[in-house]
Amino acid sequence: MSYTFIRGGVTAPQGFTANGVCAGVKQATSDAITKANKANESAVIPNGKRDLALIACDKICTAAAIFTKNLVKSDTITVTREHLQNGRAQAVIVNSGNANACNPDGYEKAAAMGRLAADALGIDENDVLVASTGVIGQPLPLAPIESNIGRLKNLLSKDGGTNAAEAIMTTDTVKKEWAVQTVIGGKTVTIGGIAKGSGMIHINMGTTLSFVTTDAAISADMLHEALVAAADVSYNMVSVDGDTSTNDTLAILASGYAGNTEITTKNEDYALFLEALTAAFQAVAKQLAADGEGATKLLICQVSGAKDTQAAKTIAKSVICSSLVKAAMFGADANCGRVLCAIGYSGAQVDDVKKIDVAYASAAGDILVCQNGCGLAFDEAKAEKILLENEITIRITLGDGDGQAEAYGCDLTYDYVKINGDYRT
Repeated sequence: MSYTFIRGGVTAPQGFTANGVCAGVKQATSDAITKANKANESAVIPNGKRDLALIACDKICTAAAIFTKNLVKSDTITVTREHLQNGRAQAVIVNSGNANACNPDGYEKAAAMGRLAADALGIDENDVLVASTGVIGQPLPLAPIESNIGRLKNLLSKDGGTNAAEAIMTTDTVKKEWAVQTVIGGKTVTIGGIAKGSGMIHINMGTTLSFVTTDAAISADMLHEALVAAADVSYNMVSVDGDTSTNDTLAILASGYAGNTEITTKNEDYALFLEALTAAFQAVAKQLAADGEGATKLLICQVSGAKDTQAAKTIAKSVICSSLVKAAMFGADANCGRVLCAIGYSGAQVDDVKKIDVAYASAAGDILVCQNGCGLAFDEAKAEKILLENEITIRITLGDGDGQAEAYGCDLTYDYVKINGDYRT
């Protein structure tokens, strides 16, 4: 292992500052405050949740991003894609509380957010990436952003990354931020980031809003290659509820301040960078799954012995997405039939279902519940104890080859329905 996790987040790499403030974006969506905006009254809700974040570098960075594959997309994605055509960026502005998706003026509002950030920072608006998260289908009020962008810019600091992480949360119960270091060409390279995600998370990158920074010297093309490769075995292996959001964005900015020789090909330096990035993304993937809406347990599905890697990934995803498996894990019910069923309808080629073994494991121990494709008699009390832990691994062994993969999910609880039954109101 050539990397080390360190304290910090999106401001850990050299050159980056950030912060988040309460602008009252969600509150301003209500009729009463919208009327106040029209009367030029304050739209700031001083004691509310942070909901407007800004991340900035003191120089132009190489940059890349990947987005949701949902055909219905927020206009923030359109604007960000346009701004990334030259492979560079210097700042990210993002709000929570309103997704700015499915609105007739969505593009204009997204572009305006970028201009507001650019004007405050004194940079080109084309060097600003824009993102939003929250309720879909309601107009985004710009007044709260206009009223607070100057204050937010003045609060940018090396200590502000954790506030930015809070500002992008919606139904999240915990902030997701991380930092990792590696050595490339004798130079210490730092990668840091923040992420949000609790619901509308499904395998189809994106799966979340996530903003990553690094002080590595690396070309935009190699950044994109690394982003895709790392996401494929991390973010793309997470599912909470089977819904792919309209706003998913995973973006990365590289300042080059580490001073390593610029990475322009898939050489040894690229491999070191990718290894650290992948480890960080996999750690975040587990955080996202564990914080699924209403979740009480993190589920990790490990598949080995598959025909190839793709078959292993398909099977792991199918199991982690199964509502019946998720419900069984909530109830601490060691029902191997639901796992076998999910393997069978996954679409992956399985040469002989009579070779499948299934086991459950947690901090309380492990237990084999299926061998050679058949359910076993097992100690129900021991199984329940194992499944009552807050992190459970479902281990599937096939006899088809060397393919292996890991996917991340959570249990399905009563609270998931409660949260989403009144999400908008």
